[in-house]
Amino acid sequence: MSAATLSPATLPADDVRIGPRATLRHIGALTRRNLMRIKADPESMLDALLMPIIFIVLFVYVFGGAVAGGQQEYIQYLVPGLLGTTGLNLAMAVGTGLNSDFQTGVMDRFRTLPIGRSAVLLSKIAAEMLRGLVSFTILIGFAMLLGLDIKTDFLQLLAAVGLSLMFGMSIVWISMLLGMALRSAQAVQGVSMLVIMPLQFGSSIFAPTHTMPGWLQSFTKYNPLSALADACRSLINGGALTHSVLVVVVWSVGITAVTAPLAVARFRKRT
Repeated sequence: MSAATLSPATLPADDVRIGPRATLRHIGALTRRNLMRIKADPESMLDALLMPIIFIVLFVYVFGGAVAGGQQEYIQYLVPGLLGTTGLNLAMAVGTGLNSDFQTGVMDRFRTLPIGRSAVLLSKIAAEMLRGLVSFTILIGFAMLLGLDIKTDFLQLLAAVGLSLMFGMSIVWISMLLGMALRSAQAVQGVSMLVIMPLQFGSSIFAPTHTMPGWLQSFTKYNPLSALADACRSLINGGALTHSVLVVVVWSVGITAVTAPLAVARFRKRT
């Protein structure tokens, strides 16, 4: 039988031309699959549910008095910054799951289906956005129980969440690229920690940068997490919005523009 007589359902995935509407359907179906996996394995949500609570309790009550002179002052400083680091931690975990999908043969199944290659990766972005929204809601809700005061309005609070989500989703592309480039989930997790730790602690998330040595201040100045923390503080605590919002948007768009095509190309090569 010639290829011309084959239906799209029986053609190899690489031989099928996938239109935009079909790609959207595939993204929706695969996103539901990812969410069903979470429902079947609720323990996979523990990081999104518990990480915000643990971070707030640990840093506010251990370092609050030393850094800001009191827990109440420090919670106003810390929580806007935690929006960024929570999104970063969740995003970097995606690569581990993607690597496991390759190791367990899930991607072999996708290879036989007439679906857009980008749909597999975009569905992970969509599912991670929902996880991120859940985590941000818990973070802000728990912080308000401990005394966080939203000094602006609901729209600016949503803007802070949206900005953090935008940056976090750009990092997901880096995470997925690592998940496909490294051989094991353990390697992905180890490299992710090497990326996360300097970005988190070499920033203005946990403490003001003016007490840091000069070389570290130079790093924090160009660290996108510092810009994200400063932008979220302006949106939650009030004050004039500085160029930090624009910096975060530029970083997010730039990271996505560079790493998304690389991730899709790597995915096509591996599948």
